[in-house]
Amino acid sequence: MKKKAIEKIPYLGLKKTSRKKDVKYIGVTAVKIVGHEKHLFLEVYRNHKGSKDTPEVRIVLTKKDFGTYWPEREEWTRKKAETGSYGGLIWAERINTWQQAEKENVLQSTEDLERIKKFCKVTVYREERWWEYINRHEDDIVITERWNREHRKYMRRQEALADRMAHTEELPEKKILERANRVYFQNEHYLYYKKHGSRAKIACSKCGGVTDARWRSGISYESQFQRWTEEPREGRYGTCPMCGARGKYKCQGKVKGTSSKSISLFLGQKYKENGMVMRYVEVEKKWILGFICGDKGVEMHNACEELSGTEIARAYFEPGKKTQIDYLKYNPYTGKNFWDDCNLHGMENISIKAGTVMQETYEEMKETMFRYSALQEYAKSVGELNPIDYLERYIQTPQIEIMVKMGLDNVAEKLVECYYGIIADQNARRPDHFLGIRKERVKQLIRKKGDIQLLEVMQMEKRQGQNWTDEQIEHLAETNLSGVQVEMATRYMTLQKLLNRIEKYAGCEYGTECGSASERIRNTATTYTDYLSMRLNLGYDLNNTVYQQPRDLGAAHTKMVLETNKEEMDKHLKQAAEKYPEIRSTYRSLRNKYFYEDDSYIIRPARSAEEIVMEGRLLHHCVGGDTYLSKHNTGKTYILMLRHKTEPDVPYITVEIDARNPRIIQWYGNKDGKPDKENMQAWLDAWLMKLKTGTLTETIQTVEIEIA
Repeated sequence: MKKKAIEKIPYLGLKKTSRKKDVKYIGVTAVKIVGHEKHLFLEVYRNHKGSKDTPEVRIVLTKKDFGTYWPEREEWTRKKAETGSYGGLIWAERINTWQQAEKENVLQSTEDLERIKKFCKVTVYREERWWEYINRHEDDIVITERWNREHRKYMRRQEALADRMAHTEELPEKKILERANRVYFQNEHYLYYKKHGSRAKIACSKCGGVTDARWRSGISYESQFQRWTEEPREGRYGTCPMCGARGKYKCQGKVKGTSSKSISLFLGQKYKENGMVMRYVEVEKKWILGFICGDKGVEMHNACEELSGTEIARAYFEPGKKTQIDYLKYNPYTGKNFWDDCNLHGMENISIKAGTVMQETYEEMKETMFRYSALQEYAKSVGELNPIDYLERYIQTPQIEIMVKMGLDNVAEKLVECYYGIIADQNARRPDHFLGIRKERVKQLIRKKGDIQLLEVMQMEKRQGQNWTDEQIEHLAETNLSGVQVEMATRYMTLQKLLNRIEKYAGCEYGTECGSASERIRNTATTYTDYLSMRLNLGYDLNNTVYQQPRDLGAAHTKMVLETNKEEMDKHLKQAAEKYPEIRSTYRSLRNKYFYEDDSYIIRPARSAEEIVMEGRLLHHCVGGDTYLSKHNTGKTYILMLRHKTEPDVPYITVEIDARNPRIIQWYGNKDGKPDKENMQAWLDAWLMKLKTGTLTETIQTVEIEIA
């Protein structure tokens, strides 16, 4: 469309306005030749004497294009006549109904309508909505353009796909299958058997023959001349009596027709001048046992093996180009496979699994852009891998070659998995600059094979401008503390003191390589730094060693939690007291019924709802929830506190007892544990017996359990 030429064409003008009050806009049309092509001009004017010369909008249509010109702004757009919303037109305000739109927007004459119908050649339900002819013609143009654009794009993709296939060597399928059977399946065969007394029938999956032989000597003279074989047993290896192949015995009764194994292989080949294609092949081996109906029932027949390979995907790498992966798909309508340049969608997505890279790949790689990629060294360190992912990361980050060759296997593995947060400077050439650590730390990191936790501590050391010892770095890595936690703690103590205190509180030594010990050290480190952080936030002076070194870390941490949450806790306690007032009012009567003490322990009911809530918080269990509070408040069950007599205010064990039938429903200590379980269970059983018999005034002797 020649827009400059169209702008020079004078406006059609509105000959006369309409006297109808409802009419707001009047359309005027004309067909003109511009650049040897017919153009339909539609100009929409306001129904006002002062707007006869300049339209609100000029819409120009051709057979294959359209444009909207706004005279006031002197601007061209591709807006269609309808805005898309109900009753919306680009030149008019919002219209509530179609009837209103028909009244407010009219054409100057019937000739204008005929001109529009003849040019647009579309069908409209009501001619009064004449703008729909324009809008549908514009829709047809947009849809056609989109289809043509997508078709051109598709054809370019198909041409590129055909070019890739033409430059891809033929897959050496026979060689791959032989290699897979020999190396990966290890020429595995099955010997299916069925015993009949001292005889056995053996079907070999390699030769397909069925042998009837004796595996145990008989008493008859003829038995010594019969065919012999070893006794077949499930899972053991034996020899086929017919072909001599070694195979694993499988009982006929445990075989369900077919069994199979599959492996994933990658074969890399040179592509064009300096590129490479990595081909993903899935090889499957099936062992099939057939059955026929014989004189004595079902008999084994025609055991065989099937070895097949299917190329699933091809990844093409070329210098300076984006990696292209083609996939093999199946067309259910034609019943044929075909190659496509995109994957399937959703649950049907074709996945490329980790597998083994064939040795031929490394020879081919020497003449490609990946000659220095260190893929072979990486494959040796990790075993099975997806080389496509590795090569994509290598293109993005060539330093991965150095990481692999230096033995930083864990670092390389993280980079392949796209964990780029461990990189300090992606453009750096030296490993210490690349990883953001001190130069002297590289050897230590190599000894640990690029351990990620150790790397993070080394990065922390450099960020904080510290110079720690090798032992401190390894111990700090074991604590799994973050840089913020370490920086906060080391403002008030040395790093060595921090590590020593964590080790002391944990009760475990560093470097034991024991999973439970390492977990305990990590939990203790988190608890200790959390305790210090809460102390600091509450305004305590951490230069005071009393605050730095609490005697009981767990109790001190709990105290800080309560103090930190005091305001919220007070609010919650107040709500619990208001919601469950009967707990406090019934305390005296319940105390007379359940209270008891001896030389070691004391048990009593909860004094109030607040005490039950605090019991749950301090012992880290759920007794402070609404369920238990409601039961106690309504008299269904009661919450009792069992504590050491020497420390009657320190929570130890919480007991829930049935209010109607004297029985202990449950009892738990800290974190839903059962401290001194055998002794405490015996003590509670004795207390419950006295409760039932009404003899709680007598002394309960603490039961001592000897553990051999």
